[in-house]
Amino acid sequence: MALTELQVKNVKAPAKLSDGGSLFLLVTQNKTKCSKYWRFQYRFAGKQDSMALGVYPDVSLLDARAGRDAARKMLRDGIDPNAAKKASKAAVVALNQDSFEIVAREWLSKFSKNWKESHTRTSLSRLVNDVFPWLGARPVGEIEAPELLAVLRRIESRGALSSAHRSLAICGQIFRYALATGRAKRDPSADLKGALPPHRGKRLATIVDPVKIGQLMRDIGNYKGSFVVRCALNIAPMVFLRPIEISRAEWTEINFELAEWRIPEEKMKMGKTHIIPLPTQAVAILRELHPLTGDGRYLFPNIRTSTQHMAGNTLLAAIRSMGYLPHEMTAHGFRHMASTLLNEQGFNADVIERQLAHKISGVRGVYNAAEYLPERKRIMQHWADYLDELAVGAKILPISRNC
Repeated sequence: MALTELQVKNVKAPAKLSDGGSLFLLVTQNKTKCSKYWRFQYRFAGKQDSMALGVYPDVSLLDARAGRDAARKMLRDGIDPNAAKKASKAAVVALNQDSFEIVAREWLSKFSKNWKESHTRTSLSRLVNDVFPWLGARPVGEIEAPELLAVLRRIESRGALSSAHRSLAICGQIFRYALATGRAKRDPSADLKGALPPHRGKRLATIVDPVKIGQLMRDIGNYKGSFVVRCALNIAPMVFLRPIEISRAEWTEINFELAEWRIPEEKMKMGKTHIIPLPTQAVAILRELHPLTGDGRYLFPNIRTSTQHMAGNTLLAAIRSMGYLPHEMTAHGFRHMASTLLNEQGFNADVIERQLAHKISGVRGVYNAAEYLPERKRIMQHWADYLDELAVGAKILPISRNC
């Protein structure tokens, strides 16, 4: 006799109720809970077997009957329902193993070992926030170019065109890895060449007019913020460094005797040790700072906790507090300022590029941390003296110096 929903709901353990067609409800009881299991009993190849169809009430009476009927159809077609169920689960597992997210994380694990930690973190963040939510569960070999483009369009639509291009490049590497490991037939990112508008990076604002540079240096000299930030702000124009490299500076990197600042390769954008010859003005600032922060790790510790370095945007905030707008000056702009003026003054371009820690292509790009060091020392001292002259309002004539 067929069961009713009310019977199934109210039955007490222990019990085994038949709905007909070899469908049963098995009711059990433990100390705290009554459980109701749907079972389909059948014979295949001369052997008795049982197939689980779910637990009530998650699987209703109607759902259980539908499962039974599907299993009976398999039997009529000569298929073992349990074997088919296991094969289906195995296919799902295999599909998940070849999902875009699984392949992407495998690729990242294999290739990020020699990357800087910040690059690994940024790449993973792009994937987690912008790609995985839409493509992560998809089989990597089934993703087509329009699907990938839709993901990139979402990034572009929030005004992050540069991020869209970088995400495309990352996805392309993942697809090529999937291709190489036999989990994809082709790289759909290759079809998207020209699909995104070209990205033209904006040059960060800087000041190159000597008169305005002089005013900037006077403003820096009159900065009213904390002593630590003031020291960092005074050094920034002299040393050609990126703001993050200044904020993370450690006392172990400073050699007062040699008047050098040596930054280890793991902290540099190009992944190479970088030497900064310190002009006498920078050495004087650091000697004045040392009694305050020299017992700690960082030259410029965080204002909230001395065990952490100064926040990366502190210099920019200081510049803004002096009244300079985003289109006028940035913390990164000190590098462009030095590069522009020193090239105009006739210094060797290769020496300037090396001091900026820029990558130089070709044979000349084979890096030596001490390359051009005597010339770089002369340039650094000249630049610091030049800034001092501008600060006092002296009239500076162009000088040609071929180092």
